[in-house]
Amino acid sequence: MVVEETLVMIKPDGVARGLESEIVRRIEAAGLEIVRKQRKRLTRDEAERLYEPHRGKEFFDRLIQFTISGDVVLMLVRGKNAVARVRALIGPTDPAKAPKGTIRGDYGTTVTQNVIHAADSPESAKRELSLFF
Repeated sequence: MVVEETLVMIKPDGVARGLESEIVRRIEAAGLEIVRKQRKRLTRDEAERLYEPHRGKEFFDRLIQFTISGDVVLMLVRGKNAVARVRALIGPTDPAKAPKGTIRGDYGTTVTQNVIHAADSPESAKRELSLFF
């Protein structure tokens, strides 16, 4: 197993609903370490750089507008196979398809308002972490 670092972001809906402590609890209960954490409101530029791989897709502007609509919590998470383990914790992007017991399955409401973002590959994790940490 490889020790990895990955980005996890609690989206504005998760922050507004007070889910930060529950999400942190789940990450730590999975044996992952939260190395750094910061709460902030992303600028449009930061949100566009984070979601750059989705530029040009029909949902891009809606996703950016939502992401900058309120505070987010950014976390640098470290652990063995952290990227895959975090992705398993959060579940699929669409909360309707996410199993109960995953963060999105338990708390997500729509594909955009799905409470949490996490890097989907080690390469994405490096790129995304470089934006904020």
